[in-house]
Amino acid sequence: MLSTLKAVVQGDKILWQEAVDNLLPSDRPVEVLVTILEGRPRGLSLEEQGQRRVAALHKLVALNAFSGIQDPVQWQQETREDRSLPGRDS
Repeated sequence: MLSTLKAVVQGDKILWQEAVDNLLPSDRPVEVLVTILEGRPRGLSLEEQGQRRVAALHKLVALNAFSGIQDPVQWQQETREDRSLPGRDS
């Protein structure tokens, strides 16, 4: 089973940002994959975060990224693998 744990790598050390005692056995090594989150915005205000989201959406529009989607509702349902709720008609 894959688990995602928050940590910071500093040199050759991993500094856990959450409790890992019950997730990591202390009696044997654990194989891991580490993903470096470069360029991740830190400490941005809500306004700055919103501006970055709007800029990203403008880039997608400029690329015509969604031109192949004929029916957005159907595409979203297929992507999420939606199913009908029990007792409800779709």
